[in-house]
Amino acid sequence: MSVYDRLQALSIELPPVAVPAAAYVPFVQSGQLVFLSGHIAKKNGAPWVGQLGTDTDTATGQQAARAVAIDLMGTLHAATGGDLNRVKRIVKVMSLVNSAPTYTEHHLVTNGCSELLGEVFGPTVGGHARSAFGVAQLPMGCCVEIEMIAELN
Repeated sequence: MSVYDRLQALSIELPPVAVPAAAYVPFVQSGQLVFLSGHIAKKNGAPWVGQLGTDTDTATGQQAARAVAIDLMGTLHAATGGDLNRVKRIVKVMSLVNSAPTYTEHHLVTNGCSELLGEVFGPTVGGHARSAFGVAQLPMGCCVEIEMIAELN
């Protein structure tokens, strides 16, 4: 089953690449690696605002991270020239979680992204190294920001 068949089975439509909100580009390719800039969580096209452990729970954070994964795949689709089947491996995911000082479930929030990448790309291609950090704040008050590195064929 191709990546696009899996996306269709999950009723996921990839968004276009978002216009950068500051002085950066959405992705950079170096050799076979593609580095995707951090993508903030969005809900209904607007920043998904919240702080985990204060006004947002882990399950909602997981949904936000899943939404970020969809945006990341949209950018990766553009980076591959429109063919996600060229992805050889999702190499690394780094997740920043806007969280209260006592919040300790950053890794569970980030599962929302990691699990979807595994579903779409399969365990061999979608399995990746990962970091998940709690931070005091993110741009526009977003609850989650995630960046990704992928290897292409």
